[in-house]
Amino acid sequence: MLKATLRSFLAHKGRLALSALAVILSVAFVAGSLIFSDTVTRTFDRLFASTAADVTVQPKQQDLRAARVSGAVQTVPAALRDRVAKVEGVVAARAEVSVQNAVVVDSRDKPVGPTTGAPTIVMAWHLTDRSPVRLTSGHAPRGAGEALLDADTAGKRHVRTGDTLTVQAQPGTFRVRVTGIATFTTTNPGAALVFLDPAVAGRELLGSAAKATSVTADAAKGVSDAELKRRIGAAIGTGGYDLKTANEQAKSAAASLGAFLDVIKYVMLGFAGVALLVGVFLIVNTFSMLIAQRTRELGLLRALGADRRQVRRSVLTEALLLGLVGSTLGLAAGIGLALGLIRLMTAFGMNLKATEMVIGWGTPVAAYVVGLGVTFVAAYLPARRAAAVSPMAALADAEVAGVGRPLKTRAIAGAVIGAVGAAALAGCAAATRTAQAASLLGLGVALTLIATVVAGPLLVRPVIRVLGGAFPALFGPVGRMSQRNALRNPRRTGATAAALMVGLALVGGMSVASASMSASFDQQIDKNLGADFIIQNTNFIPFTKKVRDAVVATHGVGRVVPQRLTQIAVRLPDGDRVRTTATAYGPGLDDVVHITYAQGGSAAALADGHLAMDAGFAKNHGVRVGSVVPVEFPGGRHAELTVGALTHQDTADGFGAQGGLSFGLATVEKYVPDAQDSVLYVNAAAGTKPQDLRPRLEHALTPFPQVQVRNQTDYKKLVHDQIAVLLYLVYALLGLAIVIAVLGVVNTLALSVVERTREIGLLRAIGLGRRQLRRMIRLESVVIAVFGAVLGLALGLVWGVCMQRVLALRGLTALAIPWTTIVAVVLGSAVVGVVAALLPALRASRMNVLAAIAHE
Repeated sequence: MLKATLRSFLAHKGRLALSALAVILSVAFVAGSLIFSDTVTRTFDRLFASTAADVTVQPKQQDLRAARVSGAVQTVPAALRDRVAKVEGVVAARAEVSVQNAVVVDSRDKPVGPTTGAPTIVMAWHLTDRSPVRLTSGHAPRGAGEALLDADTAGKRHVRTGDTLTVQAQPGTFRVRVTGIATFTTTNPGAALVFLDPAVAGRELLGSAAKATSVTADAAKGVSDAELKRRIGAAIGTGGYDLKTANEQAKSAAASLGAFLDVIKYVMLGFAGVALLVGVFLIVNTFSMLIAQRTRELGLLRALGADRRQVRRSVLTEALLLGLVGSTLGLAAGIGLALGLIRLMTAFGMNLKATEMVIGWGTPVAAYVVGLGVTFVAAYLPARRAAAVSPMAALADAEVAGVGRPLKTRAIAGAVIGAVGAAALAGCAAATRTAQAASLLGLGVALTLIATVVAGPLLVRPVIRVLGGAFPALFGPVGRMSQRNALRNPRRTGATAAALMVGLALVGGMSVASASMSASFDQQIDKNLGADFIIQNTNFIPFTKKVRDAVVATHGVGRVVPQRLTQIAVRLPDGDRVRTTATAYGPGLDDVVHITYAQGGSAAALADGHLAMDAGFAKNHGVRVGSVVPVEFPGGRHAELTVGALTHQDTADGFGAQGGLSFGLATVEKYVPDAQDSVLYVNAAAGTKPQDLRPRLEHALTPFPQVQVRNQTDYKKLVHDQIAVLLYLVYALLGLAIVIAVLGVVNTLALSVVERTREIGLLRAIGLGRRQLRRMIRLESVVIAVFGAVLGLALGLVWGVCMQRVLALRGLTALAIPWTTIVAVVLGSAVVGVVAALLPALRASRMNVLAAIAHE
């Protein structure tokens, strides 16, 4: 049996190659994502471990995200360095100054830092054995007006020693001359580094030489990091500071990086999941058809003494051989994919080294588990079907048991699963809580997908009769035969179309959701945004007060309302503690933003000591107008604010964060004094047309290249572009699904041609031309592909409508159906059908007629 199995596998290796491609793709994405994330993690672990000081003293509960949102930098007293230096076991202590809220531009007012989202870090120059850079040209900064720049940034921005840069920091703007270039000795994380003289860094970047962002200490020989941390904590107290050893600091930095890596990993695993799901249909179909064609062979084996278990084991062995080959090739492809990702990240400024690629033991294990597992699972049902072949029926050339069986079992199973799935989607549409609706949506999507796959063969005959109804009239007997060929085996047609259906259901649902999001945001912007212009940073990080000063000083500017963001924690009457982002507005809010209030108004909401809250959020937590809520601001500052107004979250610009909390600018200036503006709402003065004001604003903001002037049309485009990023990912998933689905259609048609060899020979003998034969196979392919598209898009539209109902609970109430995309997908599926049929049709048309008639 083993010898017969191996011979059978090698005899059908050409037919199995397309199925192996599905395994290769899925394994490649799994292996590639693991290798890439392991490589990046290992690289940065080394970076963080090699550059972290033995002990670091930071502000209490330092939150880098909070600093990025508000632009405020938490600090410690610079004098703390002297106290730390006196601790026994400390050989060196430094007051570190490092900020990421500064912008650096060159003499042409062009940004020097990265534009890909990586930070620009301006810091004090301390050269130690653990510094990530070393001075390679020029000299270190000496006093005010001098700075070092990292070599990678200098090369990209064509900055040389002697050039002048402008640093826009929170306390103010100042110029520096580049006196030297520093080269990374470790991996460059993609940031731009600017180094200042330690004597002036605090004053220039934090507004006072008495401030530092942290204090670092090096341990004497023989003193452990943990012991030094204990001693420093005892000396300075831990009430206002967080102390971290080198290992703890490295883990903290790695955790921040982990969120970025998780995004890439989950995206790639999403591709792998789609490849796996679609690949299962392809492999099931391939093995089912191969077994149908080998009915006589299997019957002979049974007649010669092979029992059912041996036949089943033979088929599963072939599947495992396929999985083994596919997993091995997929692992190799995954290494290549990881290498490509590493080079891509290098192009974006993160200089990873391919020579340091990490392939942990878990990667090949995962690759082979995925590859072997998917082929085994996919081949199990065909294997059971093969084992059920009766020796006498097989010798009589009967079909495999089960192919012609009624579809009652499928009908019952599909109806039950579909009914539960439909009930879950209906519950999602009727739900009033976002979490509940999202859970029901996920359940409904999974069950309706399974139900459609199970019941797909039942829909083949009615749907394909409609889709191919015009074929006989348009193409005559060839069209009629193509339609009947697609109807001949509903199970096979349903499984072939299912591969395409999965991808198109996904793209249909996400297209409806994204179109609805875009339409909802357009409605909200039209309804709520009253400002002529919105001024924002390109990367949405806050900007310095100099920007507001430049705007206010521009001729023709009327009302200017600043907006600031800050992270806060709110203790609610029901005992919940909610961390969220709150919005602060300056006076004149009603002139630039139209907010619908359930109770109260802007005057009460923005008054000193007051705040506004979303009405639904307030109701859920037992808050009403007049309630006093404790609020914790960054840096440990606390306040008790009175709820002055309740708003409708879906009508308040900037209220997207949980709770829709907002207050006046005076409140944030009191509790987060270093916070920076994140948005400026600008109206033209009376007598000035907005189209005349725009070029003046853009000219005034020339020294601030990171800041953009947008009107309502530009703002809509910005939102649409952000939504499009998600949609492009879905389209990429669709592309992958289509590639595998095309392989499935090619495989099905190729095996179908072999199965119908004698039939094709007889058709040719009675006068069917080669062109007519090719057309028949192409039409069969097209109707199968369009059948999959119709099922997928119908399912996707239902999913999309339910997704929109979930979004409606977050204020995105508009429903939009992208009919252009749907029509394009249906037409594209027909093209896919034509492309998939090219090779099988060509092969069929080249058959020798007499040899085909004599084929058994």
